[in-house]
Amino acid sequence: MITFNILKRSKRSQARLGVISTPHGDIETPSFVPVATRASIRTLDSSEVADAGSQVLICNTYHLHLAPGEKTIKKAGSLHKFMHWDRPIMTDSGGFQVFSLGFGRDHGMGKILKEETARRIELGSEPKAVKIMENGVSFRSPIDGTELFLGPKESIRIQESLGTDIMLAFDECPSPIADENYMRSSLEKTHRWAKMCLDVKKTKQALYGIVQGGAFKHLRIESAKVISALPFDGFAIGGEFGYDKKTFGKVLSTTNKELPENKPRHVLGVGHPEDFPIIAKAGGDTFDCIAPTHYARRGTLFTSQGRLDIARRDMMKDQKPIDPKCKCDVCKNYSRGYVSHLLRAKDQTGMKLATMHNLFFFNKLAADIRKKIGNGEL
Repeated sequence: MITFNILKRSKRSQARLGVISTPHGDIETPSFVPVATRASIRTLDSSEVADAGSQVLICNTYHLHLAPGEKTIKKAGSLHKFMHWDRPIMTDSGGFQVFSLGFGRDHGMGKILKEETARRIELGSEPKAVKIMENGVSFRSPIDGTELFLGPKESIRIQESLGTDIMLAFDECPSPIADENYMRSSLEKTHRWAKMCLDVKKTKQALYGIVQGGAFKHLRIESAKVISALPFDGFAIGGEFGYDKKTFGKVLSTTNKELPENKPRHVLGVGHPEDFPIIAKAGGDTFDCIAPTHYARRGTLFTSQGRLDIARRDMMKDQKPIDPKCKCDVCKNYSRGYVSHLLRAKDQTGMKLATMHNLFFFNKLAADIRKKIGNGEL
């Protein structure tokens, strides 16, 4: 189980400073949660992830079920022991893969659109590669093509076997271009599945309910009211939030106002540096994003002066640290030129150093947000 203590509430916004206590340690909130999809942060070992200031990780139920399988992990003692991580772990439910392997793949888009489009998914539409049914979702394994069924019962069973601190209820993550009728039907399914997850849960692991509804304000409010009325230990807010940062903040703020004050709130799949203050001011406590690790492996580093394309040829002659204001070990010991050289040479060490810096930068940014809330500045 977990407990959540609010240490301070902002007088300027919905921001709050808190601590989520879990069987594997405390999480100071607001907190950034790195994404360890297959039980790892690529190129780093668990001690390096911790040294970068990471308090908690989120792993992927769907992918861990495919390989190595929850039975293998349970035999190792737990996901914590399997990956040698002694701090808190969250697991998503596999609900995001309903979208990413379905309509997301069909339309070549992520859950958050960069610009508005006239395309719409109407009620009755079905994705090509997955089959969404009343009791769950049928997938095809990308490993050997065998059929895989995942529903509320199956998702909770897998997550219980993994032994993580915080589990997420199985939901349908809808496409950002779903029309209101489709979104309504999807929402009702997610609400039914939420109750099923609670009914089948057997362990003392914490379980978060997921609020959906897209950018439709009335559906977000409805979903928040339905999910918050159920005995979840916390709440996660999923799906898309509109086409711009202003809309994102409004949708998140509106949703959080309907959720209980005394339970933690997690924002799923959002967390670029510019999002941190928006999430905090809207009342978010934890939030996950692939940005620091995904961008690092492609040569984009986050700095106090903005993004830096470290793989550019001219960077090889630059002997300055990646970010003169950063206190990570990479910035203390290596130059832009060295990291650029390694990345251009496709050397794994370059990806490792880039990832270490980005992860440190994101965790420090979250720490700065906590400090601002504590000082009454946010």
